[in-house]
Amino acid sequence: MKKIIVIGCPGSGKSTFARALHDITGLQLYHLDMLYWNADRTTVTKEVFRVRLAETIAKDSWIIDGNYGSTMELRIQTCDTVFFLDYPLYVCMDGIMSRRGKERPDMPWIEPEDDVDEEFVEFINSYNSESKPDVMEMLDRYADKEIIIFKSRDEADDFLRELEEKYESY
Repeated sequence: MKKIIVIGCPGSGKSTFARALHDITGLQLYHLDMLYWNADRTTVTKEVFRVRLAETIAKDSWIIDGNYGSTMELRIQTCDTVFFLDYPLYVCMDGIMSRRGKERPDMPWIEPEDDVDEEFVEFINSYNSESKPDVMEMLDRYADKEIIIFKSRDEADDFLRELEEKYESY
């Protein structure tokens, strides 16, 4: 595990899981949201985003968290390990609501507690029918990669505990 991507529905805890992987492995962590968004909630151009991503994946090792469907296949092609947090919708919605108003190292701004982005909520609500089939098809195409799918936070936490024990024994 030298080049890892962490994907899943928004709110699934991709960034939290990726930070835990970083803490255990020491691999450099990159958040796609930090490569794409500015602090004023504007985005960089697609060209700037792609250059930033290309510079990141050219490195010898990394953890990249985030979805960004337009670049997912590129990241799957260049990684050796994929973690897919495939959690129920209610877990993801709870994750979105619980992070509101909190500073996060994976985002350049704090989401206001009282400002609900209805378009984002709709994206989450339709993730399983709209986005997940494409993700699963891509994962099938790249079955030569190490692909780990978690169906619950407990599964992910168990994996992290076991991984930490392995790293501590080295």
